[in-house]
Amino acid sequence: MQASDIVGYFAAILTTASFIPQALHTFQTKDVSGISLGMYSSFTVGVSLWLVYGVLLQAWPIVIANTITLSMAGAILTMKLRYQS
Repeated sequence: MQASDIVGYFAAILTTASFIPQALHTFQTKDVSGISLGMYSSFTVGVSLWLVYGVLLQAWPIVIANTITLSMAGAILTMKLRYQS
C-alpha cells in the first residue's frame, strides 16, 4: 500500500467518524430544528460529487468515506424534509 493510500484511509476514517455523533443524535431524537435545509442539501450534493470523483479516479479511500457519509447525510436530509415544522 502506498503512503498516499494510508494518508487517504486515515483521513477518511477521521472525517467520516466525526460525522457519526451528529447522525446518531439526529436518528435518535428526530430533532432536526437546528439543521439548515440549505446547508444539508448542498453538503449532500457535494458529498455525492466527491463520491463520483473518487469512482472516476478509482481512489478507494474517497469512495468508501463518501459512500458512508452520503448514506448518513442523505438520511438526515430525508429526516429534515420529513420532520421539519
